[in-house]
Amino acid sequence: METIRQTVEVKSDRKLEINLPDNINPGLFEVVIVLQPIAMRNESQTSLTSFIGAAKGSFSTPEEVDQFIRQERDAWK
Repeated sequence: METIRQTVEVKSDRKLEINLPDNINPGLFEVVIVLQPIAMRNESQTSLTSFIGAAKGSFSTPEEVDQFIRQERDAWK
């Protein structure tokens, strides 16, 4: 038994089109539909942790944060 996994989009007409590899001969097959959770459906979804340190003016290391805080405190004196 061989398994072929494909992610396909179901359109509003609820029809499904699957293009199989050329080595699949015509015949009777069992097709199983696995519904993905909404969070998995958006492949372009970005992990929130990828935003850490990505903003302009952000700090790259904890040491840079400490240095900035020290400079700010020194400026208050």
